[in-house]
Amino acid sequence: MKFSLVILAAPYSDQSVSTALRFATALLEQGHEIFRVFFYHNGVYASNALITPPQDEPNIPQQWQQLAQQHSIDMVSCIASALKRGVLDETEAQRYEQPSHNLQAGFELSGLGQLIEASALSDRVVSFGA
Repeated sequence: MKFSLVILAAPYSDQSVSTALRFATALLEQGHEIFRVFFYHNGVYASNALITPPQDEPNIPQQWQQLAQQHSIDMVSCIASALKRGVLDETEAQRYEQPSHNLQAGFELSGLGQLIEASALSDRVVSFGA
């Protein structure tokens, strides 16, 4: 079965992001496919490469990145949500004349069309967070 996930909460403000990561791992272990993970609203913080948790806490953004690399999962952060929260790729940093970019490798910025496409092409879409 093909799944897409929607992450709505920030990585360290809500347990749902860790739950989504465990859910994604369990899906893959059971032989399912994850078509896309779409980070929306505060969920886009998971694509911020500058998040640095304390050494005794898991690095949730890095765990998403590793999962995506290992399983060729499309990781998309909503561009409108990301820009409002200071998460930019190199192109957007240049466009808005910002001094740097901070989008985690393995993530891309894109619009809600990617969420609509994921909904149309997946058997199930599961949302995590408020």
